[in-house]
Amino acid sequence: MQPLSPGLVVADRYRLERKLGAGGMGIVYEARHAMLRRPTAIKLLPPDKAGQVAIERFEREVKLTARLRHPNTVTIYDYGRTPDGIFYYAMELLDGATLEQVVEAGGPLPPARVGYLLAQAAGALSEAHGLGLIHRDIKPANIMVCNQGGQVDVVKVLDFGLVKDINPREPGASLSETHTDTITGTPLYLSPEAVTHPGELDGRSDLYALGAVAYYLLTGCHVFDGSSVMEVCSHHVLTPPVPPSQRLGRALPPALEALVLACLAKAPADRPASAADFIARLERCELEVWENADARAWWSNHTIEGVRSRPSRAAGSQTIMVDLARRTP
Repeated sequence: MQPLSPGLVVADRYRLERKLGAGGMGIVYEARHAMLRRPTAIKLLPPDKAGQVAIERFEREVKLTARLRHPNTVTIYDYGRTPDGIFYYAMELLDGATLEQVVEAGGPLPPARVGYLLAQAAGALSEAHGLGLIHRDIKPANIMVCNQGGQVDVVKVLDFGLVKDINPREPGASLSETHTDTITGTPLYLSPEAVTHPGELDGRSDLYALGAVAYYLLTGCHVFDGSSVMEVCSHHVLTPPVPPSQRLGRALPPALEALVLACLAKAPADRPASAADFIARLERCELEVWENADARAWWSNHTIEGVRSRPSRAAGSQTIMVDLARRTP
């Protein structure tokens, strides 16, 4: 088997052009379809990582993501396995940067822009939740803002690798990462119940994470920090969040701040009931309108390449899986 590198043709139709990133679940390359000449992103699971559980997770990710049609969810084009044993799926290539990179590059965002971005992300979650899919890893690094179709600041929700199907259609659809004693997600964005009762999550857990994203966008700070994963998780379960206006040091629209704090409520029943409810409450905040011209003005001062180059500085921003049954006291 040829090593994965630019120039390699996958499945006789995708020519790899440049590496975009890598993680525990595969490597992502920019690629080009040999016939359509369409720029594509392709995620590859090399044979050395293709154990049975990894293959099942990879297939599950692409199959569940492919069910989603919302314009603010990344679109899947193709899926398969090469004769060399490389599992892959192809998706739309996005011209943009993650919300984490945007804040690292430019600092806290104005409330109007935050509201505009949150509405789009919540729309994607509303569709997913309606299909019984819980993302479980909503965070700034998994939400991109893109230039698409002449519009800028178009949101795309990414990385459904940890998605939980609460209405599985197939026997055996629940894998190890959905077990009731496994904490799964990113510590800085875990809901309290994801820490204490990880097998009992619903869409309101994603809304907690979305509230934590909103907090970060408004303040440039995470809701909670700590010297260890367990300290951060303990804060999510026990510590009331400092209001974002206090953290920022200046006033924010009261209705927006109240919505963010409602999303961060410890009890799921005290949060918005659904993503649709979140969107309705957001509309009632009556924020200033974030225009396409406003977004273009921001991006004229921040190149996509420069924004993308910003690395994450936050401890606890990586996805984890902790099997509580195997932890020793």
